[in-house]
Amino acid sequence: MPEHHQRAAIGVLLIHGFTATPDSLAILEGPLKSLGLPVAMPLLTGHGELSPESLRGVSCRQWIDDVSRALQEMSAEAEKIVVVGHSMGALLALQLAGAYPGIVDSLVLAAPALRLSSPLAPGRPLHFIAEPLASVIRKWEIKPVYAGEDVLRCPGQYDWAPTDAILSLFRLIGMTEPLLADVHVPLLILHNRSETTVLAESADMLYERIGTSPNRKRIVWLDRSEHQIFCDCERNRAMQVVVDFVRGRLRPLSNC
Repeated sequence: MPEHHQRAAIGVLLIHGFTATPDSLAILEGPLKSLGLPVAMPLLTGHGELSPESLRGVSCRQWIDDVSRALQEMSAEAEKIVVVGHSMGALLALQLAGAYPGIVDSLVLAAPALRLSSPLAPGRPLHFIAEPLASVIRKWEIKPVYAGEDVLRCPGQYDWAPTDAILSLFRLIGMTEPLLADVHVPLLILHNRSETTVLAESADMLYERIGTSPNRKRIVWLDRSEHQIFCDCERNRAMQVVVDFVRGRLRPLSNC
């Protein structure tokens, strides 16, 4: 007879951001696995290739499908899943929480990309010219920025992106905002008020609009990090905050 496979109580799904790869979250993998938890780190369509040209023509629906498939695969290994998303990955994590409330246990959202510093992004003053501009400007420089020299360089991260892929990110922002009030799972937000890619109001807006009750959500503000929180100078602090949160999610289950 085949051996019965017992699922873990909790698994962790790590979702990287726009133009990045799972390496940008690699510092989390070992500590989370040391808790005895299954960990998955999917590579989003168009990412991790030889050239950013691989992003051209990729839609936000493809990224949602990527993480939905990863969540469903992980649900064979774990009964509930903590979803950790960085930047655009935070938007995808919110999409999962809205679509799979019975599977998603809780969310860790780092630098959630709801309000970008670019004036062309949704909710910003020049968003109305973003689409017309994309017909003229075919690629956009997006070089990783760090707060200091003590950083982990993430191989495979693009330093530019096709403009149509940036529009796909913008559409994902527009699709995610209306979901916030319907998401009620426990939530940890990580952000830095002075980073230059995602505005600090993203964290504040997320905290205020999400349906999660006040006693089950919190923001941890970092002091110096730039956008790549898990590669920058405060990466060890950020990692420990995430690991402590996930460990805390195990306690209620152990008391059931």
